[in-house]
Amino acid sequence: MASPLTLLLVRHGQSEWNAAGRMQGQTAHVPLTELGHRQAAQAAAELAALVGQGRGPGALFSSDLRRALQTAAHCAAATGLPVRTTPALREQGYGVLEGRPSRELWDLVDWTDPHWAAEGGESLAELHTRVGSFLAELRADPPAEVVAVVTHGDTIRAAQAVAAGLGPAEMPAVTPHNGTVTVLELAGVLR
Repeated sequence: MASPLTLLLVRHGQSEWNAAGRMQGQTAHVPLTELGHRQAAQAAAELAALVGQGRGPGALFSSDLRRALQTAAHCAAATGLPVRTTPALREQGYGVLEGRPSRELWDLVDWTDPHWAAEGGESLAELHTRVGSFLAELRADPPAEVVAVVTHGDTIRAAQAVAAGLGPAEMPAVTPHNGTVTVLELAGVLR
């Protein structure tokens, strides 16, 4: 049996749209706020401390969306690792709802149906499949025993569900806070 692969899932720092309460999804251009840069620097310091203890990442992946890339730049500077970007780590796409105030969406989105998607967006089931495919590829050919992954809240929840063998309807309800590091062990074969 292969040794476990440890993922250090970093949620990007606060973005301008997080602060404004706007639905981001896969909108590419949204930058971090000053607080977001401080949160990203703190997450990067956490990764660097693990490197100093011999338990740090040997590879660094990131979503290709600006808020994640800005966070990943802090992580790269702190760890000395190059950033590998992939659209597989993007946030769930919300299509025509992106940019709208989040509070307006509670009556428009069916949060209980993992197959519901906004026009031009993707469902939780599609997000779960996308993230599951990325994790399966990473598990099949890991670049290191510990990998840092800079990504988004719903993407982290999907990764947690995949690692636990849970479907998209059973994703954790709690989204990690901006700029936090979530440790996830991937053992055995992913489904």
